[in-house]
Amino acid sequence: MENTPSSPSRRRFIGTALAAGAVASGPNLLLGQAKGANSRFRVGVMGLGRGRAHIKAYLDVPNAEVAYICDVDANRLATGDSTIKGKQEKLPEKVTDFRRILDDPEIDAISIAAPNFWQTPAAILAMRAGKNVYVEKPASYSAHEAMQLVKVAEETKRQIIMGNQRRSYPGMNEGMQKLREGVIGERRYARCFYNSARVSIGKGKVTAPPAELDWLMWQGPVPDAPYKDNLVPYNWHWHWLYGGGELANNGPHGLDIARWAMELDYPTRVTCNGGRYHFDDDQETPDTIAATYDYDGKMGISWEASSCHRRKPESHAFVSIYGDGGKMDFGTSGWTIYDIDGKQLEKNTDKPSDVPHFTSFADAVREGKAVNQTIADAQISTMLCHLGNMAYRGTGAVDVDPATGKLVDSPAAQKFWTREAYREGWEV
Repeated sequence: MENTPSSPSRRRFIGTALAAGAVASGPNLLLGQAKGANSRFRVGVMGLGRGRAHIKAYLDVPNAEVAYICDVDANRLATGDSTIKGKQEKLPEKVTDFRRILDDPEIDAISIAAPNFWQTPAAILAMRAGKNVYVEKPASYSAHEAMQLVKVAEETKRQIIMGNQRRSYPGMNEGMQKLREGVIGERRYARCFYNSARVSIGKGKVTAPPAELDWLMWQGPVPDAPYKDNLVPYNWHWHWLYGGGELANNGPHGLDIARWAMELDYPTRVTCNGGRYHFDDDQETPDTIAATYDYDGKMGISWEASSCHRRKPESHAFVSIYGDGGKMDFGTSGWTIYDIDGKQLEKNTDKPSDVPHFTSFADAVREGKAVNQTIADAQISTMLCHLGNMAYRGTGAVDVDPATGKLVDSPAAQKFWTREAYREGWEV
């Protein structure tokens, strides 16, 4: 089978499964056809950067087998099974085209850890092939893709979960329960903060792709563009053609905690400002950014990032929830509660693993249980990122219909609702 996004046999499959919306027949097609708690769960992992963490987690999920690993980089693929050797009876099959995984009727699920622009097209193709899906955040490249992803999940009735692994942390759930019990009084405002010390990505040169990289397949649904030597494997995040910058990269985690804590969905207005302040290079997305989410003037959320400056000695929690009677800080795993005068009242220092989130997914597939967060809810958190980016790229502010998440009278931002163009046959 030819490993290109546009090979003839694959075009026919995409035309029926992706564009036309046909649902393939196969095992476990409906949620009601659960396999049983002790049955073997066979999964293929797509993308061996973040995907290595997926593999490690699945090895700790009872009766799970990583049956396939997939990457378009031959070097990554060659070493992708290194953590599996000696830990399961059979080593996984190595493929460069994830559709090989979907062809196998014995596969229960695909775990997608490919770049943002691949996530929705791959997930939709998988669900329409009868497979269940674990997909990394943000799970969609654009607002349009976010809504299509949810729509297809509802149509196909597949189990699908996004990598908001904190939803499965016991300590995090305990903290949320304390908020609902009123530990800080009425919740008014959530503040999210992310910092890093990223360096310049420089000015890339157009050159031939390295021999180990299938450049056409790496681009997938994105229209063909020249290869630049500072783009792969990570700096695609900072180009609008492929990614959504820091807001789409790290925003989903913080904003999901904020929404969860505040019990909020779509805002009524979003503002976003910032810029590429630190370096003169190829990066298109901002390295300094502040997005605010207003909920009809009654509550609010903000997300701030400083990608190239740690802002020491300032101290900011990953997410802070402010209430009439105090504050609750969430770290990347634990939490701390303060009274209104700043006195520490209680602290949780749990450092859980990601395994419970993957176990939640496997159990949902095998037993028909509900996953720990629906894709519809997860994509509201992702939509906050998309809305922030659309505001930033437009006039700096957008009005939003809180019932649907769609823009209201925001023509400058509306043009960023979806990708300008897809590669033929990969339209979402």
